[in-house]
Amino acid sequence: MTESTTDDPRSRGRGNVPSSGSQADGDIPSPPAYRQPDVPNPPKGRRGSARDALLLVWLATILLIAFQGAAVRNGAEELSPGIGRDAVEAVGEPTGWIADELPFDDPTDDALAWLESDGGPGTPVAGAGDRTLLVTGDSLAMPLDTELARRYAGSGIAVERDPHVGTGISKSGLVDWTELSAQQARKHRPDAVVVLIGANEGFPLPALAERASADGGALDRTSDAGGAGGGQRDGDAGGRQAQCCGPDWQAAFAARVRRMIDAYRRDGAAHVYWLTVPTPRDPARQEIADAVNAAVLAAAEQTGDGITAIDLDERFAPDGDYTDAIDVDGRERIVREQDGIHLNAAGAAVAADVVQDAVDEDLNR
Repeated sequence: MTESTTDDPRSRGRGNVPSSGSQADGDIPSPPAYRQPDVPNPPKGRRGSARDALLLVWLATILLIAFQGAAVRNGAEELSPGIGRDAVEAVGEPTGWIADELPFDDPTDDALAWLESDGGPGTPVAGAGDRTLLVTGDSLAMPLDTELARRYAGSGIAVERDPHVGTGISKSGLVDWTELSAQQARKHRPDAVVVLIGANEGFPLPALAERASADGGALDRTSDAGGAGGGQRDGDAGGRQAQCCGPDWQAAFAARVRRMIDAYRRDGAAHVYWLTVPTPRDPARQEIADAVNAAVLAAAEQTGDGITAIDLDERFAPDGDYTDAIDVDGRERIVREQDGIHLNAAGAAVAADVVQDAVDEDLNR
């Protein structure tokens, strides 16, 4: 008896599957049965909600602002002037201000300062001493402040590091350096002050008034301080703004520098070492740096005693042009950061050599 076959569409073209499990010639094997993958068991314990995730994000944000709030403000310095920089500064200035007001920034820097030096773990950063050296300015003063603190550790000279990143003498919206310098002098009562500032300059300044000189000749720009120039203050020129970087702007900038020098000197109790801004790579910044340096040198000359202006370009741009590398102990060493503005650790060591020579000569008299 012949077994009938059903015309099942599913069996067309497949041939018969032998019951013995052997495969006949020309037959197509059946696909293996689908096996559901193992699903891991959910983790034990309380499951977090979306609200918990948001709380963690907020907590992380608060901690970042508290400990590293100045990082955004520092990053803004590396941007060229424009809308992008303004936007970053709009965020960085309030977060930086919060970080400056909280007591977490300096301990964090001190705890990690050994990473920035050649001494390695355990290198002391600062110590109490009979005399106090204040190192201040904007981000240009970093890591010079750490390098000087490392060198003077255990020497009897205590180094107070007080840079204010993102600030400027012509940029008084966040910090007024003529007031901050007086506060620093009262707080630290330094015997010597090292100042390096100028990465955030070029903003308009209130023009100073002018008056005829005693012999009736050329006009003299009056000071905004109670020293040379008759005690005139910012804004005496009828509210006129001096734009960077001409003579009017330099005169207004120099007047502010003189007020800072007077505050730091503490009636002759301290000596000020003002470092000029190393020539930056960007030509637009070079113009501003040249104006800042000219104003600083003029202010130092007008002040007289108690101030030493140190021209860093004698080491970092001896030919007057920007360079990434200079000769250090017979070797070409890169001394600038990638932004073409700041000194790197090697550059800070070179600057520290110059500063230390001057400071030691005065403090050890």
